[in-house]
Amino acid sequence: MFNQERLMHYQVEPSWNYFMRLKTMEEDQMERIMRLVSQSAVVIFSISSCCMCHAMKSLFCGMGVNAMVHEVDEDPKGKEMERALMRLLGNSTSLPVVFIGGKLVGSMDRVLAFHINGSLVPLLKDAGALWL
Repeated sequence: MFNQERLMHYQVEPSWNYFMRLKTMEEDQMERIMRLVSQSAVVIFSISSCCMCHAMKSLFCGMGVNAMVHEVDEDPKGKEMERALMRLLGNSTSLPVVFIGGKLVGSMDRVLAFHINGSLVPLLKDAGALWL
């Protein structure tokens, strides 16, 4: 009983500084995401071994769109970036995440919905990713 009481006494909650560091890292990643997104008409945040990410890249390639692909799993700060992307999506847990014309479109389901209802091509044309 003595050890258990002592162990419970020394358990410490994460400090305020810890939460502030996490918040700062996430803000840094948000800025980095926005910087990357501004560099190309279409940006896909992907995981190199993900089949859905491959399908998304294939969709845009098949349409003749030269998307900038950022493989999150090959980035040294990829986990932090993935957390920031999930916050942008409202805590969804899925990659790929697509930006068109600097604006968040969403993950696979949103992009496919735009493609099926015919609004993806105009979106790509407006962003300068398609000329036809």
